[in-house]
Amino acid sequence: MVEEENHYGKHGEPRKYDPNFKGPIQNRGCTDIICCILFIIAIVGYVAVGILAWSQGDPRKVIYPTSSRGEFCGQVGTPLENKPFLFYFNILKCANPVVLVQFQCPTTQLCVEKCPDRSMSLLSVRNNEKDWAYYKTFCKEDVKTQTVQEILKNQLCPAVLIASKPFTRRCFPALGLKGNEITVGNQTTFDDGVNQNRKASDLLPAVKNATIVIETRMVVMKIFEDYTQSWYWIVIGLVIATVLSLIFIVLLRFLAGIMVWIMIILVVLVIGYGIIHCSIEYVHLKNAPGANITLRELGFQMDLSVYLHIRQTWLAFIIILAIVELVIILLLIFLRNRIRIAIALIKEASRAIGHVMSSLFYPLFTFALLAVVIAYWTITAVFLSTSNEPVYRVFNEGSKACFHSNTTCHPENYTDSDMKKDCPESQCLFAFYGGESHYHKYLIFLQFYNVFLFFWCANFVTALGQMTLAGAFASYYWAFNKPDDIPACPVFASLGRALRYHTGTLAFGSLILSIIQVIRVLLEYLDHKLKGAENKFAKFLLCCLKCCFWCLEKFIKFLNRNAYIMCAIYGKNFCTSARDAFFLLMRNVIRVAVLDKVTDFLLFLGKLLVVGIVGVMSFFFFSGTAKGVDVAPNLHYYWVPILTIVVGSYLIAHGFFSVYAMCVDTLFLCFCEDLERNDGSAERRYLMPDSLLKILNKNNQPKK
Repeated sequence: MVEEENHYGKHGEPRKYDPNFKGPIQNRGCTDIICCILFIIAIVGYVAVGILAWSQGDPRKVIYPTSSRGEFCGQVGTPLENKPFLFYFNILKCANPVVLVQFQCPTTQLCVEKCPDRSMSLLSVRNNEKDWAYYKTFCKEDVKTQTVQEILKNQLCPAVLIASKPFTRRCFPALGLKGNEITVGNQTTFDDGVNQNRKASDLLPAVKNATIVIETRMVVMKIFEDYTQSWYWIVIGLVIATVLSLIFIVLLRFLAGIMVWIMIILVVLVIGYGIIHCSIEYVHLKNAPGANITLRELGFQMDLSVYLHIRQTWLAFIIILAIVELVIILLLIFLRNRIRIAIALIKEASRAIGHVMSSLFYPLFTFALLAVVIAYWTITAVFLSTSNEPVYRVFNEGSKACFHSNTTCHPENYTDSDMKKDCPESQCLFAFYGGESHYHKYLIFLQFYNVFLFFWCANFVTALGQMTLAGAFASYYWAFNKPDDIPACPVFASLGRALRYHTGTLAFGSLILSIIQVIRVLLEYLDHKLKGAENKFAKFLLCCLKCCFWCLEKFIKFLNRNAYIMCAIYGKNFCTSARDAFFLLMRNVIRVAVLDKVTDFLLFLGKLLVVGIVGVMSFFFFSGTAKGVDVAPNLHYYWVPILTIVVGSYLIAHGFFSVYAMCVDTLFLCFCEDLERNDGSAERRYLMPDSLLKILNKNNQPKK
């Protein structure tokens, strides 16, 4: 008895019997008002940042190539609408290392209707009227009757045209192979415009540098094209995931025990099939040319499908899946008795959800709010990143050095400027998007604010869902006569209480979590920057910090979740609710390990099963390995829709199974309080079902 008193004293006083307690308290007041006001001010500021970004940003800078004059090639509704391609006057200038620093070739760039399909020089066509008419389409508009020398001096036309092909809306030399020699336009040499023939291989460095600059954009555009080609199939896949999740939830409602064991067996079988399939692919590539190259030798490739032709990739998949399978089987063996206990809690959760059926549809409301938050953050981020002004720099193409090179200039008056007089062969060309105003100086802070508010709003929406469901399921548990004493529309009533009284509490908890998540993002950024560093101590310290903040985030999520449950029941502020929840769990720490966490593991297997089934189906469909299916779209990367469907399926399954998880957590806390408030007598009978009483070795008292 003394030990029990010390235990309770250490972890707070247990709840005392209260005959007037009937579940979530109706007479409550507003909590954490200061944090509520702070959150409202932050939201108003977030709206102001969005309006500022939308007024300053221009997404066309991402969509369209930009000429040396800062004009958008191919923009609808402009004189350049029919000129979608960017043409480089001297592609050889792209071999300059400055390209990799400033992401811009130091040569005139012009918007054209189509890329040149033949090679010719200005000297050879100037006196040929037919060829000159074609050549002029790649010159500036003010070319008239000037001589060749005047045209080249004023840089009105390129010295040479090289047969090219469009590549991400840019004209690059049409390089090919003839035997072992590199060709351009089926020729091994080309005229560089100054009566000198050069090898086609001289174009390789220029093309390579320019390609590095736009390769990422090319991959993004291909991914975007894949989405446009497969979006309806992605929607169908997500609908299938939704239907599967609903089917599992409904079956859990009526066949909880059987469905849990079916989920366990199916998860083991799906992962086992994955191991077998990967093994077949591994053996199939045994004699394939180039399949035995290592991932280290291959390095990073933008086209991720390349890795699927390497044996080591499939070996890695086999090892990962085998480890996951082994861990799950071992957990099932060692937790077999606790699984039976957890099934009883899932059955009780099924009864609760059966009486509060509207809770199954609440995740749709959460999805809608999260979609709004994500869309607002994405649009604001795009507009902020494109709200810079065009910056022009001096590029010198002459043989003499120019000390004005890379200096900011203004194209409208550059011809008469001192910089042009000092460097007659220089040009004022578009370099990049930037700016030196106060807005542009603080742009990085606006981006940070956008990210921080995204985390805060997303966590607030999640917290609102948790408190709403907790209040609804607590109303079910504490109803003396079920279902007669369950209030009407418990989900809507709980949602109203959460928004009316506890917006500040939700904002407080989500603020703490958001700060930790932002710190983790900053640590990941530092880790990315220090990858090439040789300071072992800095790397070790950073690794320790990442691990500590990961653990801290998990703990805060756990604490917040239980604090919201206590707040939904008693209507107290965040700190008091978090303390009461923590002490209640510590007074029942053994039961936490026995019931709560094992139940979470079983529900996680349910999510894994939905993701596995939908993922396997989408893989066979988009990869073309399914026989008799000819409706799959032609894609650059078939892993794009597969990955999207897998991630989306997990989010959908998590949304529906989170209802069960929240129900289990709420019932568990109520169950622990029930043991403290009541003793099972006729006057103070337990509200928990007989099955849970037997599991915890409690003598069930006769009920009236």
